[in-house]
Amino acid sequence: MAFSERITRLKSSLIREILAAAQRPEVMSFAGGLPAQQMLPHTDWTEMPRGIGQYGMSEGEPELREALAAEARAIGVPCEASQVLIVSGSQQTLDLAAKLYLDKGTEILLEAPTYLAALQTFQLFGAECLTVPLQAEGPDLIALRQRLEQHKPAFAYLIPTFQNPSAVRYSEARRDAVAALLDEFGVTLIEDEPYRELNFDGGSATPIVSRLKKASWIYTGTVSKTLAPGLRVGFLIASADLYPYLLRLKQAADLHTNRVGQWQALQWIGTERYREHMAGLRDFYRQRRDAFEAALQEHFSDLAEWNSPQGGLFFWLTLKQRFDTRTILNAALAKDVAFMPGEPFFTDPDANPGYLRLNFSHIDPSRLDEGLQRLAAVIRQAQAVRAA
Repeated sequence: MAFSERITRLKSSLIREILAAAQRPEVMSFAGGLPAQQMLPHTDWTEMPRGIGQYGMSEGEPELREALAAEARAIGVPCEASQVLIVSGSQQTLDLAAKLYLDKGTEILLEAPTYLAALQTFQLFGAECLTVPLQAEGPDLIALRQRLEQHKPAFAYLIPTFQNPSAVRYSEARRDAVAALLDEFGVTLIEDEPYRELNFDGGSATPIVSRLKKASWIYTGTVSKTLAPGLRVGFLIASADLYPYLLRLKQAADLHTNRVGQWQALQWIGTERYREHMAGLRDFYRQRRDAFEAALQEHFSDLAEWNSPQGGLFFWLTLKQRFDTRTILNAALAKDVAFMPGEPFFTDPDANPGYLRLNFSHIDPSRLDEGLQRLAAVIRQAQAVRAA
C-alpha cells in the first residue's frame, strides 16, 4: 500500500494502550491523567438552543471566545477575542502548530521530560527534537542558551505550570529569563497550560507569553481537566501574526469544534458557579494528593524520590536503583496495577531509565494503598532479579 512517508514515523500512544488494558474493573490505575469521576459537573441540556446543532464558525462560538479572552487577560495574557480559536481539546493545538511549522528535520525545543502526546505529534511530522533539562524552578538556563546559540528552533514547546509529567512549576525569575531568551533569539513560544487552575497552594505566576516583547506565541488551554474531557473543548490564543494561519489549518482539519461542547463550556466559564466548582475541585484534589503522598511514604520511601506536586494531577518518581520501568509494565498489569513508565516522556527513552509517572486524581481512595503496595512489590521483585 502506498502510504505517505510520514507514516513511517507514526508511533502508537503507550498511554492510550495502557488505559485500554486498564479498562478491567479490577485494575487499579495510576496511568492516565483522568479527572475524578465524581467531580465531573452535572450538565443541564434543557436550555440548549436547537440551532446549536447546525454548522458553526471555524473560530468558535463568539460568546465563548469573549469569555476565554476575558479569563486570559485576567492572568496577564495580552489578547482580544479575535485572537482566540476554539479547538477540539488542546491536543489539536499541537497538531495545528505542527502543521504550521514542521517539515522533516525541522528543529524544535522541548523540556526533558515533556508531554508524551506532544512528542508523538511533533515526531510524526518529522521534527528534530532538541531538549533542555528541567530543574526545580524550570529549564536549565545555561543549557537553554547553548541550544539557542547553536541552533535555530522553529519553536519552543513549554509547560510552565505543573508540568506534565514532572509537576514542576517555573518560578517567576525563571519565566522572566526564558521570555528574555526567546525574545533575544526570536523563537516562537508554544505555552501549554492545561493544569494552571489545579493549584493547591495558592501560588500563582503569569504566563510566559505575557512577558514576551518580540517573539511570536501560541498559548493553549482546555476545559478537560476542570470541567469534562468528554466535551473535547480547548482553546488557543495566538499572536496576531500567527492566528490567520492557524485558523485556515483549523478550517482544513475539521471545519469547527463541537458546538454542543462549546455551548456547555459557555454555561460555566467566567461564572460564579464555575469559581465555586474550581474551589471545590482544588480542595478535593489537594486531599487526594495528600493521601497519595502518605501512601507513597509508606510503600516507596526506600525505592524512589519525589517532590510533592503543588498542582496538577501527577507524582513524578525517580527510582533510587535505576532500571527501565517499561520492562515491568506487563508484570504490574498481571497484578491488576497500571502505571505510566517515565522513559517515553524523553526524546531518548533508553538513555533515561528509572522514572514513573503516577496519577493521584482518579483512583478510588479505598484501593490506593493496595495499588501502591502491589506496584512497589513488582519493582522490588524486578530489582531483586537484576541484583541476582
